[in-house]
Amino acid sequence: MSSAKGKTLLNPKNDQTVDSLLRPAAWNDYVGQEKVKRNLKIILEAAKKRQEVCDHLLFYGQAGLGKTTLAHLVAKELGANFKVTSGPALEKMGDLAAVLSNLESGDLLFIDEVHRLNRLIEEVLYPAMETRKLHLVVGKGPGARTLTLDLPPFTLVAATTRINLLSGPLRSRFGATLKLDYYEVKDIEAILKRSGELLGLKVDPAAIKLIANASRFTPRVANRLLKRVRDYAEVHDLKLVDESAAKNTLELLEIDELGLEPHDRRLLEAIIKKFNGGPVGVATLSAALNEDKGNVEDVYEPYLMSIGFLSRTPSGRMATRAAYEHLGLKPPEGTLI
Repeated sequence: MSSAKGKTLLNPKNDQTVDSLLRPAAWNDYVGQEKVKRNLKIILEAAKKRQEVCDHLLFYGQAGLGKTTLAHLVAKELGANFKVTSGPALEKMGDLAAVLSNLESGDLLFIDEVHRLNRLIEEVLYPAMETRKLHLVVGKGPGARTLTLDLPPFTLVAATTRINLLSGPLRSRFGATLKLDYYEVKDIEAILKRSGELLGLKVDPAAIKLIANASRFTPRVANRLLKRVRDYAEVHDLKLVDESAAKNTLELLEIDELGLEPHDRRLLEAIIKKFNGGPVGVATLSAALNEDKGNVEDVYEPYLMSIGFLSRTPSGRMATRAAYEHLGLKPPEGTLI
C-alpha cells in the first residue's frame, strides 16, 4: 500500500526488507551530513558536465552513519551500475582481478571495510585506480610473466571505519576523502519521523524524541530501536506509539536515556571500580572486560567520548565526572574532567 505522500509502506506483499525500505533513495531523503553532501554534489555535477567518470571517493566515519547509502546515491546520480564487495571478501589477487575485469564503462565499484584489504591486494589496486591497468602475474618462479589488461573507466567508492589503518599510498589515490560525523538529535528525529511513516507507524513526538536521544547520534541505531518499538506496539496492539511504549521498549533492551547499553556501563564501571577511574591502558581494559581491543576502540569508546563520559590521555583511559554522575557514583576528590 502507499501513504498519502506516495511513499511505499512495508506490507506482506512487499518483498523489500525493512532495512532496504528505510534507506534513503534520493538526496532529499538523506538527512544530515550537509557538508559532505555539498562537496559530493559539486564533484558529481562537475563530472557530469565534463562527461567524465567521477573521481574515486573515500568515505570514513563510525559504523551506521550512512556511508553505504551515500555510495548508492552517488551511483544513482551518475546513472552507474552499482557493484559491491568488501575488504574481507578480497582475500587473493584473483578475487580482485575477477571483480575488476568484470567492470563495464561507467560502473561504480563500492568496497566496504576497505581498511581490511591486505597490502598485496592494494598493490593491484594502485594501477587500476590511476591508469586503469590490471597487472596479473601468471605462473611462478623464473617462468612467471606479467599480463596487463586495460580496464574501462570506472569509479571506486570505498568506505572505512578505521582510516588510520589505510596505507598512505592508497589514501592518496582517492580524489576526495569525506568524513561522516555523528548526527545532531534534530536530524535523528527527522530520520525517525520518515522511517515511522514508511513503516506505517503512528509515533508520538515525545516517543520520537526519546528514541532519538537514545540513538547514539547514529541513524542505523535509531532505525534499529524504532523497529523494536514497532514490535512492542504490535504485540500490545497499540495504535499509537507513545512515550510510554518507547520507554518500556528501551527498558526491555536495557538501554538508558542516553543510549548506553550494558557493555557501555560495564566498561565505565570497570574503569571506575577496578582502576579507580583511570588512567588505564586499552589493552589492560580489554583484558579486564574479556573484550577484543578492536571492539573497545571502535565500538564502545567513540560514543562514550562524544558524550563526555570517557577521556583518552597519554597515560590511558579515564572516566569523567559526568560518567560518575550518570552511573550514580560519587567522583573522587580532585576529579576535574
